[in-house]
Amino acid sequence: MKNTFKKFAVIAMACMMVFALAACGGGGDSSSDSEGAGAGTLHIGGVGPLTGPAALYGTAVKNGAELAVKEINEANPDGVQIAWDMQDDEHDAEKSVNAYNKLVDDGMQVLVGTVTSAPCTAVAAEAYANRTFVLTPSASAAAVVEGNDNVYQLCFQDPQQGQIAADYIAENYPDAVVGAIYNNADNYSSGIYDAFKAEYETKGKTIAATEAFSDDANADFSAQLNSMKNAGVDFVFLPIYYTPASNIMKQASDMGYTPKYFGCDGFDGILALEGFDTSLAEGALLLTPFSADADDEATQAFVSAYQEAYGEKPIQFAADAYDCVYAVYNAFLETGLSTDASMEEICEALISQFNGGFSVKGLTASGEMKWESTGEVDKAPKIYLIQDGKYVEQ
Repeated sequence: MKNTFKKFAVIAMACMMVFALAACGGGGDSSSDSEGAGAGTLHIGGVGPLTGPAALYGTAVKNGAELAVKEINEANPDGVQIAWDMQDDEHDAEKSVNAYNKLVDDGMQVLVGTVTSAPCTAVAAEAYANRTFVLTPSASAAAVVEGNDNVYQLCFQDPQQGQIAADYIAENYPDAVVGAIYNNADNYSSGIYDAFKAEYETKGKTIAATEAFSDDANADFSAQLNSMKNAGVDFVFLPIYYTPASNIMKQASDMGYTPKYFGCDGFDGILALEGFDTSLAEGALLLTPFSADADDEATQAFVSAYQEAYGEKPIQFAADAYDCVYAVYNAFLETGLSTDASMEEICEALISQFNGGFSVKGLTASGEMKWESTGEVDKAPKIYLIQDGKYVEQ
């Protein structure tokens, strides 16, 4: 990782202003609360896949969080500082729990994670028992927050994504012959598909063909693609991660099958996948709250800093994590707690903030984000078209 930030002062100030000026909530004025919190170090941990088939997601989360931490610490040297530590779970639930327990043993006070849904569901149960406050950047399964009053999501839930996708396709592609390929062994994929199917059928529409698989490392999709092709499907819904999506696109192209594709937030990152022919994704649609190609000041400041630090454009998962760190930081300041407070005390105070109308304007929302007491985020969705290697908002 490069550590030079030649434009850091300007970039950090622009980004800090977006969050500090927008943050508000039940705790009152954030400047007075910041004084109450005093100095010291808040220990934030992260868990996600830094190796394995979902590593692109975890690495992006790690980088986005690191960037936010660096900005906060350098822009506010005499105030509350943040210590950040992220552990690898390889997108495995058991390893994720082990990583979480290590962070707790090392003094973590708040968890920004985990990155993927199945591991986060397992960790959420542990965090509930331990009373750790959790804000996940990207674990979108409803099961992550169900029954866990201490767990909140910055991303859309799976059912929301399925409903939004169904409404968009029904309205904008009313004559499309729609098929779906999903991972029926994955909470994320099956949760989106189930909601998509239910919502699409309420529109009087029929899914012409549905095919499933049970492993994101699956390399052969010929059976699923032949089913789509034989059913006359010209629009394939892919509520799956970028690795199997890239395989599907490549194999479909090889067999002369060229449908239109629609993915959800797990689809994001496909343009950065090593060895993938990005022309295969041309014309695809995806539901994601962030585009590095957006021209607003906050996004471009973030993209510039991220590219200088890591040598590549950020994807949604990096922006999600960046927003998470700022949201936790601003909410913590509003609690008025000392950084010496216990993990349990911080958890209860942050729950009060997030349930009490706390909101923040971040990179992954066109307006303010706020949270329901159920842990779901309330923010506007965005749908993009991949055109000339860029995301174009629809």
